[in-house]
Amino acid sequence: MSDRVEIIAGERPIREINREIRAAVAEGEPVVVRDTLSRHNLGIGLAEGADIRFEGSVGYYCGGLNNGGTVHVTRNAGWGTGEAMAKGHITVDGYAGMSVGASMRGGIIHVKGDAGPRCGVAMKGGDIVVEGTVGFLTGFMAHTGRIIAVGGAGEACGDSLWGGEVWVGGPIHSLGVDSKVIEPEADEVADVERLLASLGIDGSHDWKKIVSAQRLWHFESRDASAWLMI
Repeated sequence: MSDRVEIIAGERPIREINREIRAAVAEGEPVVVRDTLSRHNLGIGLAEGADIRFEGSVGYYCGGLNNGGTVHVTRNAGWGTGEAMAKGHITVDGYAGMSVGASMRGGIIHVKGDAGPRCGVAMKGGDIVVEGTVGFLTGFMAHTGRIIAVGGAGEACGDSLWGGEVWVGGPIHSLGVDSKVIEPEADEVADVERLLASLGIDGSHDWKKIVSAQRLWHFESRDASAWLMI
């Protein structure tokens, strides 16, 4: 017998489903949502202390605007998972689509499979950990925060970074515009490996840390080669 409040999603209106989730959270109850049918916009704007498990795959924007909740997706997630989240923890047991963690400001997103293109686009804080590989343009215009891709990265990784970091434990297909690979400091590596260990992931890898080359920070408009390729 489940110790969670059970909510059946099915084809019911999303507002109704989220209203029931919020009501259970307000009572301090953990929730399991079944029959998810890859529905969009589930678990939006969760408050601190929320504990939601989605049994199955979810569509886009699951856990968006998370403000401290814990979300567990037992299969795959569509694009924009955890978009603009401020804090909390989101786990996806399978694959996460495009733009996971877009514009997030804090918290942790943990993807156990691969993540699609533009992982962490415009992120402004927090950590995204992907046990598999990340797609093209990962970290595009990330202002701060870390993206940790254990398995490798696709094309144009770290394109147009500002203050964000992309850590890659496997092969990198190619770097993006105005990014470079630097040797991480020992204490930085230790911090990354502690985070991975807390998630049950082996952190022993030949880490490559991608940061901004800072050419675009102060580019000249006449220097077309610095910005026309973006």
